[in-house]
Amino acid sequence: MKLPETQVALLEAASATDSKPIASLAEETGEKPETLTRAAFELEDRGLLAVEERTEEARSLTDEGAEYLDAGLPELRLYRAAVDAGAADDPVEMSRVIGAADLDGPEVDIALANFARKGLGSIDAGAVSANPEADPDADPETAALAAVDAGDSVDDAVTDRLVERGLLDRTERTVRAVTLTDAGVTALMEGIEVAETVGQLTPELLASGEWEDVEFAEYNVEADAEPAAGGRVHILRQTAEAVKDTLVGMGFEEMEGPHADADFWINDALFMPQDHPARTHWDRFTLDVDPHDDLPADLVARVEDAHRNGVGEDGDGYHSPWDRAFAEEVALRGHTTSLSMRYLSGHAVGELEPPQRFFSVEKVYRNDTLDPTHLLEFFQIEGWVMAEELSVRDLMGTFEEFYAQFGITDIEFKPHYNPYTEPSFELFGTHPETGEMVEIGNSGLFREEVLRPLGVECDVMAWGLALERLLMLMYGFEDIRDVHGTLCDLDLLRNVEVVH
Repeated sequence: MKLPETQVALLEAASATDSKPIASLAEETGEKPETLTRAAFELEDRGLLAVEERTEEARSLTDEGAEYLDAGLPELRLYRAAVDAGAADDPVEMSRVIGAADLDGPEVDIALANFARKGLGSIDAGAVSANPEADPDADPETAALAAVDAGDSVDDAVTDRLVERGLLDRTERTVRAVTLTDAGVTALMEGIEVAETVGQLTPELLASGEWEDVEFAEYNVEADAEPAAGGRVHILRQTAEAVKDTLVGMGFEEMEGPHADADFWINDALFMPQDHPARTHWDRFTLDVDPHDDLPADLVARVEDAHRNGVGEDGDGYHSPWDRAFAEEVALRGHTTSLSMRYLSGHAVGELEPPQRFFSVEKVYRNDTLDPTHLLEFFQIEGWVMAEELSVRDLMGTFEEFYAQFGITDIEFKPHYNPYTEPSFELFGTHPETGEMVEIGNSGLFREEVLRPLGVECDVMAWGLALERLLMLMYGFEDIRDVHGTLCDLDLLRNVEVVH
C-alpha cells in the first residue's frame, strides 16, 4: 500500500490502544495540526483510523483580568480602604476612601458598581459604609481569576459574571483525537510505502507534461481550515447610514462642516456664555493652532450684543465677560450644532427661506469620563426644522416618527434646561435588556437670543441625538465599548446586521 508521507507519519505515531489528540501528534511528527487533521480524515475514509471529536471550552484572562488578579478587584480595594478608614463603624467621605484605595478613572465606576452588589457595604449621600461581616479574602470572583490563571476549573455562574465584566475570555474549540483501527494495524504490519504525491498543480508541471504521471493528493472538503474574516462596514457606520436614509425619507437634507471650528460657531452663536463650565479646558479639546480671525464681523457683533444685553425689550443678557479672542479659538466640536449655526446664519449655503429641514450624522468630541455609555468621541444625530408656528408637539411627533423606523415606540420626554432652547426636553428610551430608562437625546425650540442674531425670523426646532444610544436600544448592548474601541467584540462586529 502506498500513502502520502503525512498519512504514513500519522499512522506510525497513532496507537491502537490509546486515543491521541491531533495536537500532541503534531508535536510528535513536526507537522501542522491542520495538515494532520486533513490526513486523519483521509485515513478515516480508508478505514485505517478512527477520529473522535469533542468540544472544549477554553477560558483565559483578559489584560484587565490579569491586572486585577495582581492588584485586586477595584471593589475589594475600595472595601479594604474603607475598613482602614473606619467605615465599618461610621460612614466615611467617599473621595477620601477612593483616594486611599488608589482607584483611577474607570476603576472608580467599576468599584462603585460592584461594592453593594457583593454586600461589601453601601454608599449614601457621598459617604461609604463598610459591612464588617464581609470577607474580601473569600471573594469568589478573585478565586476564579486565580483558578483560570492556574488552569483549574471554575464555576459556570462565576465565569459568566467575569466574562460580562470583561475579565475573562471564553472560547470553544473542537478537539480531535485518533485511534488505529484493526485495518490500520494490519496495514502497518504488512508495510506501507511512502507515495510521492503533489498537492498543487503548478505551471511547471503543466509545461513539462509531468502532471500526467504524478499522483495528486486527495482534497478533503470536510477538513478544518483557518477562518477567513474579511473587512466589512462597522455596525455604527451601518446604523449611521440607516439614520441618514430615514431622515432623507422624511424630507431632510444633509449638512457638512469642519470637525475643528472656531468656538464662536460651536458655542457663542448658540448663546452659550463664555464662562459656562462646558467651555472650560476640562470639557473641551482646544487645538494649539492659529485662531479663526476671519469671522463675519456683523454676525459677531450681533452675537456679542445678545450675550451682553439680550434680545428684545425684555432681554437682559448674561452680564458676564465676552472676549472675541476666546470666540476665535479653535477646538474640536463638542456638538454638531456648530453646523446648524453655519447653515442658519446663511454662512454655509446662503440665506434660507422657510420651510427647511436639515440634519447631520457626524462625530463630536468631549472630554468625558469613559464608562458604558460615554466615550471621548461619538456620533451625534443633529437635526432642525425651520418653519412658521412650530410647537413642542411638532418636535415630539418628529421623534416618534423617526424612532418608529427602528422599532422603538416607547420614547419618553422630560423637561430640561438648555441655554439655547426654550422650551427644552430630554428624550429617554427603555433598554431592552435592563429595563432601565436610557437618555438618548436633547432637544427644544431655539431661543430668540440664538435666532435673532442669525437673522432667522421664524421658529426653529432642533435636537441632538446619540447614535450609539440608538444602537444600544436596538440591540440591547449594555456597554458601548462592546462595539466601539479597543475592547469591542470582533465576532459581534463581523456577524451582526443592522435592520430597520
